[in-house]
Amino acid sequence: MTAAGRWRCTDVGTRTIVAIRLDLDHDTWWYSGPPYPVAEMVFDEDGMDDCDPAPQKRTFDDSGRAHLVIVPRTAAKEK
Repeated sequence: MTAAGRWRCTDVGTRTIVAIRLDLDHDTWWYSGPPYPVAEMVFDEDGMDDCDPAPQKRTFDDSGRAHLVIVPRTAAKEK
């Protein structure tokens, strides 16, 4: 995890980490590899300082859930 979002490590070295960024709107096919169709980013020793392990359990912000308006689907009119 970084301030930019969630990443998947594709290669871990002694002084560098290579990772791809996981975007929520991409199809999972984008993350099957190697080779990956998305760009890989190299984190050096200084860049690794800003990385944190992802939490074991994902948490999502559902603070706007109380304001959702659910509109039921109208049944198709029969002819």
